[in-house]
Amino acid sequence: MAAAAALARLEQKQSRAWGPTSQDTIRNQVRKELQAEATVSGSPEAPGTNVVSEPREEGSAHLAVPGVYFTCPLTGATLRKDQRDACIKEAILSHFSTDPVAASIMKIYTFNKDQDRVKLGVDTIAKYLDNIHLHPEEEKYRKIKLQNKVFQERINCLEGTHEFFEAIGFQKVLLPVQDQEDPEEFYVLSETTLAQPQSLERHKEQLLAAEPVRAKLDRQRRVFQPSPLASQFELPGDFFNLTAEEIKREQRLRSEAVERLSVLRTKAMREKEEQRGLRKYTYTLLRVRLPDGCLLQGTFYARERLGAVYGFVREALQSDWLPFELLASGGQKLSEDENLALNECGLVPSALLTFSWDMAVLEDIKAAGAEPDSILKPELLSAIEKLS
Repeated sequence: MAAAAALARLEQKQSRAWGPTSQDTIRNQVRKELQAEATVSGSPEAPGTNVVSEPREEGSAHLAVPGVYFTCPLTGATLRKDQRDACIKEAILSHFSTDPVAASIMKIYTFNKDQDRVKLGVDTIAKYLDNIHLHPEEEKYRKIKLQNKVFQERINCLEGTHEFFEAIGFQKVLLPVQDQEDPEEFYVLSETTLAQPQSLERHKEQLLAAEPVRAKLDRQRRVFQPSPLASQFELPGDFFNLTAEEIKREQRLRSEAVERLSVLRTKAMREKEEQRGLRKYTYTLLRVRLPDGCLLQGTFYARERLGAVYGFVREALQSDWLPFELLASGGQKLSEDENLALNECGLVPSALLTFSWDMAVLEDIKAAGAEPDSILKPELLSAIEKLS
């Protein structure tokens, strides 16, 4: 619509000119391309097309999904996007009462956002513990000066490191320093811990192998009855990196630039812009149309690979051992073996896929006089919904 309006303005300007310009041919070509694109993607009735309305606020009627939700791996609680960090931090802090070593390690990796700095600090701590393990008789390795430059720059700056030292058996002690009047603070390993060197080695390996605690994307799996609305998606604002206001502003700016872009853009430039547009989506909502017409729906990260979708579908199948294929609009096969992200396949911010059994296997089953079991697991069919 914005492009058409811009072309109309071009025509008004042209009508004031004395005669046709050298850009008439280009303008006509642009009009043809716009009409062709409108025929393919602008009509809600076009077969195989996924119609995505502009983002709506949560609570609006007929949303395909209420929003994007996550699961806390520590508590199992379902969280909104804006609740993730606070809830995970709270869960980690509450874990100190049951397992202070594990809690302090989770705090180091999760509370500190600069993972390069975290790695440097963790490697330094591991070096301290290695020295104690390799030289158990050397007292100097059992003491760590807190005002030491390396300790201050690599360890003291990280949240959770002090809790870790104390959890594995170090104690803060004021000790005299040679040629210095005032004592300084040291971490000193307790005799009890020193008598159990295997525990230090175990804690070191636990520290090195850890990762940040991240909320897991909730697939919000749903099953729908066959519906002519399968390709229509009303998405909430959670599915877009930009807010609704930012999207409207960008549309306005683009419409003002159509006159220039419609003349200057080459096919390569349009493809580059399209790829840039795909990166605006963080999540995507996928529906898979099964042979019986039922729809399986789930939420994914836009950067997830095709294998994640195959795994999601396989988990819902009654006969999960049978090979199958997923097809995009127009019958394009999406191979499970291809290491492609969903946004690279154009499956954002939503898409309708088609499920198909592997024909060779299906023919073998039929030749044996058998038929595949019902497609979805009974517990999923018992919760089937009507798409509206």
